[in-house]
Amino acid sequence: MSDRTLRLGFVVNDVATEQDNYTTIRLARTAANQGHQVALIGLADFIYDANGTVCAMAHLPAGSAYADDQALLDEIQGEEAATQRINVEELDVLMLRSDPAEELVERPWASNSALLFAQLVTRRGVIVLNDPFHLTNASNKTYFQHFPEEVRPVTCISRDADELRAFIATHGGRGVIKPLQGSGGHGVFVVKDGDAANLNQMIEAVIRDGYAIAQEYLPGAAEGDLRLLTLNGRPLRVDGRYACFRRYNDSGDARSNISAGGKIELAEPDADALRLAEAVAPKLIRDGMYLAGLDIVGDKLMEVNVDTPGGINMAEALTGVDFSSAIIADMARKVRLREQYRGILSNAELAVM
Repeated sequence: MSDRTLRLGFVVNDVATEQDNYTTIRLARTAANQGHQVALIGLADFIYDANGTVCAMAHLPAGSAYADDQALLDEIQGEEAATQRINVEELDVLMLRSDPAEELVERPWASNSALLFAQLVTRRGVIVLNDPFHLTNASNKTYFQHFPEEVRPVTCISRDADELRAFIATHGGRGVIKPLQGSGGHGVFVVKDGDAANLNQMIEAVIRDGYAIAQEYLPGAAEGDLRLLTLNGRPLRVDGRYACFRRYNDSGDARSNISAGGKIELAEPDADALRLAEAVAPKLIRDGMYLAGLDIVGDKLMEVNVDTPGGINMAEALTGVDFSSAIIADMARKVRLREQYRGILSNAELAVM
C-alpha cells in the first residue's frame, strides 16, 4: 500500500498562545512541508453536531514550504488568520498536545472536555495520540505513582501541612515540594538545609491550590536532569542518536525546566537512563502513551510527561537529527496498519504499535 497524504489534527490549549519553540508547532510545520493536511484545534473549539458528528473550528495552514516554525505561527496567529469548520472524524490522526495545568484556574473544564471529544472520534477510526481513555487517568502526577517503586523517588502526597513537614523532617530537612497538578516548574520549591523558617510558607503556597507532592531530594538534581523522549513506549532513536538532552540551570534556580529559565546541552542516555526507560515501557505501552517525556536524575525518574512532552526542536538543534520527520513517518505507518486491519486493532493498541 503506497503512502498518501495524511490528515493530521493537533489539539492545543489555544492556537493564539502557541510559541515557536513548542514541539507541536515543529511537528505541524514538518507535516505541512511534507504536503500533509494539518489542522490546529484549541480546547474550546470542538463541536458535537446535531447529526452526531464531532467537528471543530480549526486553523488550517495553507503553505507547504515554511522556512521555520515562526513562519507557520505568523500565518495561523496573524490578523487575517481564519478558522474553518472541519469534520474531526475525517482525520487520520488526532494528536492531543494540550497542557491541563494551564487550564486549572481560568478554564478547569477545558482539558477534560477535549478528552471526551477525542474519545468519541476513536469510534470512527481516527487514531488519537496519546490514547484519550488512559490520558484521562494521567491528568495529574498521581499517574507517576503507578510506575515501579524502584524507579521513583520516595514520595508523600497530601494536603495536610503536618504530614508534609514530617516527611521533610524524616529526610533530613531536605526535599522537593510541588503541586500535584502542574508543569513547567511552576510552584516547585526545593527545601534545603537552613530553609526550616520558610518551610511553612512553601507548603501553604502549594496546598492553597490543591494537593502537594513532597519528594526526597536527589543530590544529582543540582546538576540538572535528563529529558529522554519515548515513542511507542521506547526511547526515540533515529540514525543512532537519541532524542535526549540535559537540562540545567546555572542561575541559582533549582528548577531546570526550560520554561523556568533552564538551559540545555547535548547528552546521551547512560545505562541508568536506559534501564529506567525499559522499566516504564510496559505501562506506557499498555496505556497507549505514544509520545512521552521522561525526566531523569541519576537512577530515578522525577516525572513522566504524557500530556505535552516537549523538546523535539531542542533535540533536533543539538543533534542535527530530524526526529520530527521520523514521528510523522511513524504516524503514516499507523494509518497503514489501521487500514490493513480494518478496525480489529483498538486505539490504545495502534497508539504504541
